[in-house]
Amino acid sequence: MTTLREMNLEVRIAPAPNEVEDAIPFAADRKHASYDPEYSNRFWRVLLQTDRVFKQFRSRFIGKCSPVHFFWGSFDLAVTRFSGRPAPTHPGGVPHLPNAVAQEAYSHEVSSCGFWPGSQAMPQPVFYSYAYPMPEGFADAKVQPAPASWNTKLREFVLPYDDVRTADEPDEALICFLQSTYEAAAALAHWDRHALEKEGDWPRSPSGM
Repeated sequence: MTTLREMNLEVRIAPAPNEVEDAIPFAADRKHASYDPEYSNRFWRVLLQTDRVFKQFRSRFIGKCSPVHFFWGSFDLAVTRFSGRPAPTHPGGVPHLPNAVAQEAYSHEVSSCGFWPGSQAMPQPVFYSYAYPMPEGFADAKVQPAPASWNTKLREFVLPYDDVRTADEPDEALICFLQSTYEAAAALAHWDRHALEKEGDWPRSPSGM
């Protein structure tokens, strides 16, 4: 901040993290001071491999789609597809995140997926997939691969990272999860899939949607 002021760049930056319960202001945080080079490198390598597969998945969609991007608040790598239709106003309620931010992020219908290293609420790394607004029947949709399941607390499908890491074909297992959960969301919400997907990629749902 001192350097910015010396350059006559007056900016306002929130001094505390968001999307976490224990939002200690950065300048006062003496709790999170550890650094393990080995595990930091492992996490970086996981992100690199996930980014590669997410970009392959992203390339199948010709509608509006986010880049593969990293949220430093919840610490997840994500990619989001949009139907193009407006969505109901998001209720907000994300820890230490202004409701206006969540409402802007979810102003239109989405099918979003990502990789999350875990937290107290989910003490293991997982791949996830959700839809907003959530169409009726989404939680009961048949998705792949077999280890994937609906998490009632998170209100999204999850696939444990270890099940992907130890799969015979990790890339295929992850693509299968991303594609089948997206197809469930898009079919149940009646997206215009012919206009949004590349020729040859529709339909491919295990449930026949």
